[in-house]
Amino acid sequence: MKIAHINMFYSPTFGGVEQVMQELAERQVKEGHEVHVFCCDSDKYKRIEKKEEVINGVNVHRYPYWFRLSLSTHIWPSLLWKLPKYDFDILHSHVSGHLYVLITGLVSKFKKSKHVHTTHCPWTDAFRPKRLKPFLFVNDLLLNKLSFSLIDKVVSITPWEVETFLSKYVDKDKIEIIPNGMDPILYKRVIPNNFKKDLKINGKLVLFFGRLNPTKGPEILAKTALEILKGRKDVYFLFIGPDEGMKDGVIEIVKNEKNIQVLGPIRDKKKIAEMYQAADVYVLPSYREGLPLTLFEAYASGLPVVASPVNGIPYELKEGENGFLVNYGDVENLKKKILEVLDNKKLAKKFSENNKKKAKNYSWDIIEKRYMKVYGGILKN
Repeated sequence: MKIAHINMFYSPTFGGVEQVMQELAERQVKEGHEVHVFCCDSDKYKRIEKKEEVINGVNVHRYPYWFRLSLSTHIWPSLLWKLPKYDFDILHSHVSGHLYVLITGLVSKFKKSKHVHTTHCPWTDAFRPKRLKPFLFVNDLLLNKLSFSLIDKVVSITPWEVETFLSKYVDKDKIEIIPNGMDPILYKRVIPNNFKKDLKINGKLVLFFGRLNPTKGPEILAKTALEILKGRKDVYFLFIGPDEGMKDGVIEIVKNEKNIQVLGPIRDKKKIAEMYQAADVYVLPSYREGLPLTLFEAYASGLPVVASPVNGIPYELKEGENGFLVNYGDVENLKKKILEVLDNKKLAKKFSENNKKKAKNYSWDIIEKRYMKVYGGILKN
């Protein structure tokens, strides 16, 4: 099968959607398929010089963007005349609401390919900045409506999307729900685990792992950390991830508190496994989320999770079973639930065992096979 994945960005850009694409594409290559990725030539911050390369068997094509509307929205119209030069069985676009999704749909009709689209939990009105709502209303009315009319199969990563977003554009029989996954390497225990030792952490570890972006709420955890550390010196907090506008803000909040560290991203999978396994609780204090990969990664590592009940999270995190749900911005309750996990060994063990068991259903090997079944189904029809 000849497969093309189309998205705004790809590796080395750090992000959940980019990781999903890479996990799928590289597994598809291993199964003997010819796989290409089409994206713009940006890593969000600067242009990527190498326009054509092969990454772990995946053919990557980066086209120059003409301008950008935001950190995550670049305009690269050349896809319209570049993509038709290739012949693919499947064109798989990612993230709703962008021009390249419409272009992919138009090309699929012209080339008689099948168009699969994974929405990746797009922004909805409840989370949109007020100043952008008029523009986004027009975008929804025109671009999304036309784009979805040119899609053969829609993949939603959570039932939340179907109820709040997709029902406006497509019939439910055109939608397949396939969640995100995690790498099986996270199951394997890292022995010896020197993660805490290397960072001079001598106590219980609360972990934030993700982009330091306003939507992720790192400042909420930073404020909570200071509250906890007023009475506890045996607890440490670690923020790990690329800066997307919030690193300086977090550092300003925590100042020189020695029990709080703010570090850059970790990309090595073995090091990520070591990081999760060294932690005692994983915190997702987000304003909005799709279905974060880190949730399943934490599960696979046996970590209890404290998270905001937003978007897709409540579908996969059950209160009192996998951890706790705390409303965004509720510092007092977040403090209470973090300490409850840290201080109640019996409860933490229960969460850990439940989460390791749950994670087995979310291996990327299983998720990729579900996508291949979708591809095969629409090609057969």
